[in-house]
Amino acid sequence: MAADAVSVGMRPRRRRVTRARIGTAVAVGAFTAGLGYLTVVPLVRLQALAFEDRGQGFVDAFTRPGIWTTIRMTIALALGSLAIALVFGTALAWAANSLSPRLRPLRALPILPIVVPAIASVLGWGFLFSPRPGYLNALLRHLPWWTDIDQGPINIYSLPWIIIITGLALAAFVYLFVSASLESINGELIEAAQVSGSSRAGVFFRVTLPLLRPALVYGGGVALLLGLGQFTAPLLLGRTQGVSVLTTEMYFATKQEPAQYALAAALGSPLLLFGVGVLVLQRVLLGDHARFVTHGSKGFRPAARSSRLGAVAILLYTLFATVLPIVALVIVALSTWWTGDIVPSTFTLDNFRNVIETSGITSAIRTSLIVSVIAVGIALPVGFIAASILYRRREHRLMGPVLDFIVAMPLSIPAVIFGLGFLLTYTQGPVVLYGTNWVMILVYVTLMLPFSTRMQLSGRVALGDAYIEASRVSGAGPVRTNLSILAPLMRPTFGAAAALMFVLLANEFTASLLVRSPTVQVMGTVLFDTYDNGLYPVVACVALIMILVTALGVLLAVLLSGSDAFRRL
Repeated sequence: MAADAVSVGMRPRRRRVTRARIGTAVAVGAFTAGLGYLTVVPLVRLQALAFEDRGQGFVDAFTRPGIWTTIRMTIALALGSLAIALVFGTALAWAANSLSPRLRPLRALPILPIVVPAIASVLGWGFLFSPRPGYLNALLRHLPWWTDIDQGPINIYSLPWIIIITGLALAAFVYLFVSASLESINGELIEAAQVSGSSRAGVFFRVTLPLLRPALVYGGGVALLLGLGQFTAPLLLGRTQGVSVLTTEMYFATKQEPAQYALAAALGSPLLLFGVGVLVLQRVLLGDHARFVTHGSKGFRPAARSSRLGAVAILLYTLFATVLPIVALVIVALSTWWTGDIVPSTFTLDNFRNVIETSGITSAIRTSLIVSVIAVGIALPVGFIAASILYRRREHRLMGPVLDFIVAMPLSIPAVIFGLGFLLTYTQGPVVLYGTNWVMILVYVTLMLPFSTRMQLSGRVALGDAYIEASRVSGAGPVRTNLSILAPLMRPTFGAAAALMFVLLANEFTASLLVRSPTVQVMGTVLFDTYDNGLYPVVACVALIMILVTALGVLLAVLLSGSDAFRRL
């Protein structure tokens, strides 16, 4: 009888547990479906448009004159920039890990190309190496080898130089992956190779490089995806000499009269399929989310005598990849006109005054700040929920992998495809948002999902389960535990994630250019329009304002999360 009574008493508890699990599963499913609508539906509607009229969009896209030249240029840009990024990124990581403790702050310098707005950097390169008025070209023409030419010797508008500047920018991404992997290498392996008589080069190629293979594969995959989706440099520089890639062809298709959206969708299909394929492959090979988190080690320390050479390498890279383009922007912003001559006596601040007094530009700056802050405010809690689900991935075996795939998509698919998808989705029913700030906010939230989720997931993994279990044992429910225990402990992670997302959104240009309207402009889009109108000093001023906003965001991120804020991504 006693056993029967216990059995009867256990049934309600089991029912409550079952109902709680069902409720949790329904909530997770609804959350995943909501993110799926935000992320996947615009891509599906975009591709459906390409298949209309028996795939007429594909016929128009891949039978048009010059399409295979465009494809070859796209592949050349991706592979060429990948090769440069792998070489420079790996070399910079090696140099950074060879620095003595006194020079360790220099390790942050190779990350600068990530945080400097791409559009500002590209414009700076144009001001430096434009064939005739470029500042460095004008300086090079004073050398004995080029005194007989009136333009050049470098043509920044050519495909090889677009590949070079893209590769230098992507090297920063490879650097992050490889430097983190270098720190985790056991120093005993290096010492054993050195004791066995191997030279420094032998140790690198026989021991270190094989151990870096996973980081090189993953970092190289990210760099390849970014290279295939390059938009800013080909758009700003390539038009001058007919350098065209798939992303720019998509953009120009939307600017035709009438707009050729089916053609643009078909042109983006190869990039979409490749991005999804790489994402699926990564999910299969990398498996559990914990494998994304690396733990730094103090075991790997090359000999101290290489620290000065490493410092020189880092400083030279920073000079060419970041400092010189910014210096060019400053010179143009202070000049009345952009010429090849630098005359400090004619420098003026009038261009900055004009920018401040121009209502269209100040409105765009204000809009950019407002929509970025709102998008961060939305992406942060959404990323927290996604990170919490992925942290308990074993409890959500069905929805966990689906959610992981959804939040990673914006990082693997070019932003121009997302921008076009959002443009098509929100210019027609059931929800029409075109011409409002909300379409910009939604695309920003979508693009920030991977960064918000991954950074908070990393912080959640670092905390472990001890505090959460203690809270639940004390009788607190999930909501109270998250608000009273988890949220305060993760406050530095929240702050750093918010600051870094703000930095990335302040720099955003590609998707913004697709979804903007005459009444909704942000810093990147108004900068592009000003550049098209040939107002180069004003362009330089707006670009410097973007860099200033970015610098403030980076400073905030470092204050909240320390100097390793970007490594947490």
